[in-house]
Amino acid sequence: MRNAVGREIPDEILRATGKEVFAGSYAHDDRCYQKAAPKAHGVCDPHRSKLVPGIREVLERCGIRDGMTLSFHHHFREGDYVLNRVMEEVHSMGVRNITLCATSLGKANDPIVPLIEDGTITKIYSSGVRGSIGEAISTGKLRELAVMYSHGGRVRSVQEGSVHIDIAFIGAPTADEYGNLRALGGKSDCGVLSYSAVDARYADRVVAVTDTLVPFPNIPASISMTDVDFVCVVDAIGDPGKIATGAAKPTSDQRKLLMAEYCARFVAAEPHFKDGFVYQTGAGGASIASTIYLAETMRRRNIHMGLGLGGIAGPMARLMEEGLIHRLVDTQDFDLEAIASIRNNPSRHIEITADEYANPMNKGAYVNKLDFVILAAREVDTHFNCNVVTDSTGMITGAQGGHPDTAAGAKCTIVITPLVQGRSPAVCTDVTTVTTPGETVDVVVTDYGVAVNPRRPDLLAVAQECGVPVHTIEELRDIAYSIVGTPDEIRFKDRVVGIIEARDGTIMDVVRQIDDTL
Repeated sequence: MRNAVGREIPDEILRATGKEVFAGSYAHDDRCYQKAAPKAHGVCDPHRSKLVPGIREVLERCGIRDGMTLSFHHHFREGDYVLNRVMEEVHSMGVRNITLCATSLGKANDPIVPLIEDGTITKIYSSGVRGSIGEAISTGKLRELAVMYSHGGRVRSVQEGSVHIDIAFIGAPTADEYGNLRALGGKSDCGVLSYSAVDARYADRVVAVTDTLVPFPNIPASISMTDVDFVCVVDAIGDPGKIATGAAKPTSDQRKLLMAEYCARFVAAEPHFKDGFVYQTGAGGASIASTIYLAETMRRRNIHMGLGLGGIAGPMARLMEEGLIHRLVDTQDFDLEAIASIRNNPSRHIEITADEYANPMNKGAYVNKLDFVILAAREVDTHFNCNVVTDSTGMITGAQGGHPDTAAGAKCTIVITPLVQGRSPAVCTDVTTVTTPGETVDVVVTDYGVAVNPRRPDLLAVAQECGVPVHTIEELRDIAYSIVGTPDEIRFKDRVVGIIEARDGTIMDVVRQIDDTL
């Protein structure tokens, strides 16, 4: 069946998943659903301890068995130890057929690939999959489907019960013996625990894994003792140095600086750029540079950002310290500077949950209040669809993250990408995999100029007036093809190895197994 972005979704996938095809970003507005409920294990005996001496014992006390769904969060990013350590113990116990429900999977989790190959892990739910795990899925080593969703879509899936978590493992920089968890004050601070909040509320069993036990009460708590079954103290939950791996830094690349300049000029000319505007940007070099350029205009015109949203990096924290941003609301810290900021500014730099941030099916998420969001993409096509999950060979290498959530919510969605990445055109006729639908993308900024979605003639006038080079999206594609040539069509095997789930739980696209015989 063909969906609203023109992708053919195999009938067997619709039957196997029970899902519908994507019908549009706002097709299910005001949808009503019954929230799921976990099993609750009450503690009425004040003498019962929640402390458990090791991972194996906590797995035993949680009743680990074949076929369970285990969840993890990725706030430690490339410094994470928790997921690998738990799954190693699961494997040593001979437990199989596990569904892994991780908020994201990175190169730090490459050691679990043998567990995919031997059937310990047979299904994956995740916002993104990078490194060797992505390669394992793309080459058909995962026995069932990988389901990739946005940050908001993940919350929705857990709340409505389409994903049920048996045991949630929350890596907590600090915990007290009764299960109050914070992301600050320990050896491995990660700033916030936003992504794990829904797991704590909806999983049958919740295990805090910490390397810093602190006196009761550990408050204000990101995760409350009312939702935590066990506290397991280990020697280390992460490497603080690697938490900041890939930290956002201003770029010196001239192409990225040119894109940043175009982006900042456009935003500064758009009517919503006024005192109190709400803004989010990614952590890429061009995005950070565009924020730095925009700050120059803010100073000159005495305009202040009311709210900076989403994943927070050092440059945004510095603008808040300067007084150019009134408040930051935070779902993930990208570097140690951002972690320090939320520690030092508790009244202005605020942790929010992923539900509050981006859930499309709650009664109002922060993304819906965005004036501007600046996003990166691997590919953008002539329909303004974006791909952020697969590379030019079809390999799974990235994450949806908050890309579809913020694009759907913002008044002005800007995608910033170099026209050519390596030897591949970033602007093309059709993206390899649709992750963010073009109806939610307003402007594409490249080093050769900008293109405005024909749905937004008001923004075309802005682009024409602010002095940036303006092209149609087809013209940008043609320039890209003239530089690197028209790309060959990727050949895949028939087997579907993953699905791209839209925010509302419908199917946006499928990912097929790479034909590695070519």
